[in-house]
Amino acid sequence: MMGLMASEETRTMTPPTVRSAAAQDAGKPGGAATRAWTMRLLVLGIVLSALNLRPAITSLGALLEEVRAGLGMSGSVAGLLTSVPPLCFAVFGVMAPRLARRFGAGAVVCAGMAAIATGLLVRPYAGGTAGFLAGSALALMGIAVSNVLMPVIVKHWFPDRVGSMTGLYSMALALGTALAAAVTVPLTDTLGGSWQTGLALWAGLAVAAVLPWLPFVRGRATPPGAGEEAAGKPRTPSPASPSASAEHARVQAPRLRMARSRTAWALAVFFGLQATAAYITMGWMAQIFRDAGVPAGTAGLLLAVTMVMGVPLAFVIPRLATRLPQQGPIVLALGVCGLAGYAGLYLAPAAGAWAWAVLLGVANCAFPLALTMVGMRARTGPGVAQLSAFAQSTGYLISIPGPLLVGVLYQHSGGWGLPIALMSALMIPQMVVGFLAGRDRTVEDEAAR
Repeated sequence: MMGLMASEETRTMTPPTVRSAAAQDAGKPGGAATRAWTMRLLVLGIVLSALNLRPAITSLGALLEEVRAGLGMSGSVAGLLTSVPPLCFAVFGVMAPRLARRFGAGAVVCAGMAAIATGLLVRPYAGGTAGFLAGSALALMGIAVSNVLMPVIVKHWFPDRVGSMTGLYSMALALGTALAAAVTVPLTDTLGGSWQTGLALWAGLAVAAVLPWLPFVRGRATPPGAGEEAAGKPRTPSPASPSASAEHARVQAPRLRMARSRTAWALAVFFGLQATAAYITMGWMAQIFRDAGVPAGTAGLLLAVTMVMGVPLAFVIPRLATRLPQQGPIVLALGVCGLAGYAGLYLAPAAGAWAWAVLLGVANCAFPLALTMVGMRARTGPGVAQLSAFAQSTGYLISIPGPLLVGVLYQHSGGWGLPIALMSALMIPQMVVGFLAGRDRTVEDEAAR
């Protein structure tokens, strides 16, 4: 896989004057070896971080019925709980570029992983719904800043491999999502049947993700790629240590008025609608199958199948997207799969459960596609940072009502007909704005002051 990534020539908007740091270090004494070590550590950090970006959510989805019973939640309150992730992503994600300018992107991601570990460990034992929500919010805060900074780090360190690296961490993200969905219930049963233990055990994975980022913590920094890249100048990081790289250049990046860009808005709405579908799926799909008579363990496996579809496709789709002049056809294909999956859930949720799980898993690959388009719709690292923060924060705000509304409709209608109709209806505008976001243009042309 790494060999494929090394040979890729992606179609990104990186200026020709921006060279990879590896090439710049090649002629320096000891630079190549230091650089190789740094890049391996960075790839490991990206993969481990991506593995931690969804277990906080899908592990809860697998045990939602037990958590509801243990905390005395109604369907509406459970819907509120499934809306907390996009709310936190919107509120905290917008802070990520500012934090990265002050402390460095590596340091912020490191702190984010520590927040995930702490939140996951605390929330099951905090006592009551309010404490559970507070612990979840802490974990989700760490996820939010990492969500925003991953495309930025990829654009800075791997400017000629945006598609491959986006695919790699999207694969890891999908794997972590699927793993939590598949094994949370069996592990909970093995460890005595306590849902608290079943949720808390995922803190260990987050602790492991902290370690590769520790060498990147020292010193303050602008976001990756800021300043010199924005000016069209090649970056010249010192090979002495990861913390002395260009990530720590003290140059302020130019600001773009994202609200002026139609492309930025289209990408933000597309991001929001795909996130709505994803969090409804992660929060409620296992419950849909359980209500249709599917055993709890099998329902968790079905959710895992939906999530694991993103493992191969999250690597293929970004690579394909970077080779196409427009990404609209991919958006439409994923949307058709989503509509077919929702139709199946409505007509025969138990009889065709495995087929519907696969189709919805394909549809959920709109997420790695959206991340890839973030990297392609801006020319520079600073542009990617600003577009990533705008698209993800605005998108997650848009996605907040969806899971909550599904919980309300489920409670008051007594079934899944109306919630599934809502999911299907939202897929249509997702396809429209995704097609617009996939057009071949950049936000710098539309949003420059």
